[in-house]
Amino acid sequence: MKDFWDRSLGDYAHAVYDVRYLAKSSDDREVARARLRDLVVRVARRRGFGRDDAADAGAQLLSFPVLQTGPHCLLALEPDAFYTHLFCMMGLTSHARRWHISYQCSTVKFSEKAKKGPGWLKLDGDAVNLFGMSRRDMDRLSVCGSADGLRFLLSAGTRSDSDSPSTARLRTLLPQRGFPSAAEAIEAGNQILWKHFFPPTVQILQFSDVDVADLVADHLEQPKSWLARCFVEDPRFSLAVLSFVDRLNGSAWGGWIRRTTDFFWGMREGQLFVLRLKDGALRSERAEADIAVPFSALPLAEALRSRIILPNMLIVFLVLSILPGVRVLGGCRQTIYYPLMRAAFAAAMEKLGGNEPSLDLLRQDKRPGVWGHRVLRPNDGDPFADTMGAGGTVSPLIHRYMALALRQACGNLESFTADSSWAALSSELRAGLVDRQDAEWAWA
Repeated sequence: MKDFWDRSLGDYAHAVYDVRYLAKSSDDREVARARLRDLVVRVARRRGFGRDDAADAGAQLLSFPVLQTGPHCLLALEPDAFYTHLFCMMGLTSHARRWHISYQCSTVKFSEKAKKGPGWLKLDGDAVNLFGMSRRDMDRLSVCGSADGLRFLLSAGTRSDSDSPSTARLRTLLPQRGFPSAAEAIEAGNQILWKHFFPPTVQILQFSDVDVADLVADHLEQPKSWLARCFVEDPRFSLAVLSFVDRLNGSAWGGWIRRTTDFFWGMREGQLFVLRLKDGALRSERAEADIAVPFSALPLAEALRSRIILPNMLIVFLVLSILPGVRVLGGCRQTIYYPLMRAAFAAAMEKLGGNEPSLDLLRQDKRPGVWGHRVLRPNDGDPFADTMGAGGTVSPLIHRYMALALRQACGNLESFTADSSWAALSSELRAGLVDRQDAEWAWA
């Protein structure tokens, strides 16, 4: 970052989408990237794009392997998502690319903090409940979980019976039909919002953890795939990864990759629950969700297809980035936990012989993950006010913001300074508690 602070935001956006520094490929990497291409094509077709457009999106992924992975499953007019989309537009248009391809994490609750998260949107100073859900359901259910006939209700928190101007306008834009999950509702809503507020030169294509579950199953159903033959069918590998994560959590890097669940989440009735790898199977610790999925390729693939399990973040980044060699643009925490994930897989490969071509590629990758979420973060930014002031389109905003110095465009960097994990790590660095050797093996 030190080379960019005093340069323009547009320069930095161009740099994060510059793929010249990515490592060369291999047979395993080409296969993994082709499977990711197939996922992109499927999602594009489901979103209503024609065969040629869908094929074009897939072709861009192959030749221009960059994914936005920062925002969680948020409506495009939520500030955390909106200004990241503007930033991505800058980088994509500077490279004359048509597709903004984005993974949005949906294994999260509707409320991440008070009246903020995938279930909320702030409009005209009021927190609007997107789906009219109770606080209990927001705290209990996952965004990716099934929900019968979920609709955009836009319930305001005020006592007024009438919508605010922004709420009334948004109500006319969002689809009124029911959806099987909030993730699908948000993805469909974003397709519509993109047409109204963003220039047609770049199309958005978003997918969530349910789509990644199918991608993981695609890998596992091919016996010769790296994921099937090395990660799953050789029990030493998965145990070596978990051992490395445990080692991390006993060091200065503790807490950055939490061992919340072992590789996969269990899912039932819209709720996620923890699974532990015991005696060759994924097992629930909850009596009311008693499942045992053999940790073998085909049983795991079947459980993924039937939505009994979903991949956790380690598996998500393995199939979206580490195996296919795709650069991921993420937020403040991803700049730490993603290199540590790569280190966990590299350590397991080394333990099992160190001759894997995939290990050599991990060592050669340059800038496989970069800071690309909340980079543009105006203090008190208001997407609706910004777009209305710009005549209802984001094009003038893009040109205005991209000319700012990066240091100025980042605002107060609250995502770093207000984050407890960053605060703890900063204190340990200042106190000399983070050994240089620790940093070297963590980023190997």
